[in-house]
Amino acid sequence: MGIAACGDDDEDSGASTSTSGEASGGELTIYSSLPLQGASRPQTTAMVNGMRLALQQADNKAGNFTIKYESLDDSTAQAGNWTPEATSQNARKACQNDKAAVYLGEFNSGATAVSLPILNECGMPQISPANTAVGLTTDEPGADKGEPDKYYPTGKRTYTRIVPIDTIQGAALATTMKEDGCTKVAMTNDKEVYGAGLSRNIQLAAEAQDLNVLFNEGIDPKAPNYRSLASRAAGDGADCFVYAGITANNAVQLYKDFAAAIDGLKMYGGDGVAESGFADPAEGGIPESVGANVKLTVATLSPDDYPPQGQEFFGDFEETYDEPNPDPYAIYGYEAMNLALDAIARSGDGSKEKVLEALFDTKDRESVLGTYSIDENGDTTLTDYGLYSVDGGELKFDKTIKAETGG
Repeated sequence: MGIAACGDDDEDSGASTSTSGEASGGELTIYSSLPLQGASRPQTTAMVNGMRLALQQADNKAGNFTIKYESLDDSTAQAGNWTPEATSQNARKACQNDKAAVYLGEFNSGATAVSLPILNECGMPQISPANTAVGLTTDEPGADKGEPDKYYPTGKRTYTRIVPIDTIQGAALATTMKEDGCTKVAMTNDKEVYGAGLSRNIQLAAEAQDLNVLFNEGIDPKAPNYRSLASRAAGDGADCFVYAGITANNAVQLYKDFAAAIDGLKMYGGDGVAESGFADPAEGGIPESVGANVKLTVATLSPDDYPPQGQEFFGDFEETYDEPNPDPYAIYGYEAMNLALDAIARSGDGSKEKVLEALFDTKDRESVLGTYSIDENGDTTLTDYGLYSVDGGELKFDKTIKAETGG
């Protein structure tokens, strides 16, 4: 099987990979749903390539089943971001396929808030390689009213993820700001499920560490600029700024305006902006002068900090795609596919019910990310976040943060 790089926008939504022969168990389909257009495209392209690499290495098999993989796009060219319409369409397509076994997605937590109830209704096992919003799985601090129950109309859990939740990311950001000497923090969020939830987690963690959060304002992503909000932060004496949201919601303009308003302002952000569309001026990202003062948290580490399997993955990825420095999230696409294949193999009969049971029975799994389990809520037991700086338009790994969430 030849591996082709993903990313011909709409054409890629129909791309599939399978072998001609069928194993004795028959054929099953694994779908992925990611925004393949807009600011997240480089990141999601790497994710899809990671998924394809995992499937190739498994010879397109999971137990006795031949696996067909279909990459779906939950974004549109016009929006440059995921849309509820495209996301709903993807979820319904998976539900209408009797041979569908696992759905890998979404990339954005807000998109999962749309697809999860649809997939839950048809009992579809779902694995997200990127979601961090707390409310998708628990009602712990950071969740909104009605979460997570509103995402599970059947009352049964069908969703899992392999990245640590924002309780941990919020603590990692607060820990970093405290270590950097921040005293007065201005915060904004994009009002999406991910951004609003992460901002609540940052605020709670900041308060526990005696950091003064001046304000937490939801922004209008279509605003021409944010000079008045930046001026307010300057007037309040802010020495640090943190944004909880995604690049597509006007993050570049936001950081530029805050940097212009306050000399030497230390700026921070979560994994929603940890991508080339934000960091690289050549991709429409922030200027290098702004990037020099930005630090970001991502649930990915330096290749050297991963176990031997993880380090081997980076070598295999480079050899397959001629990409020596893959996007940090490529490894999450790879592990999402491997977990799906493992669950299908352990299920025995390949039915959605048995695959789902196998997913939630995942215990002490030795993977490229390290050893982890899936808990009763569908969350991973992994907790480490990486801290990255922006250097010359690229994300540069600084250190691993083992944030304390108590307090």
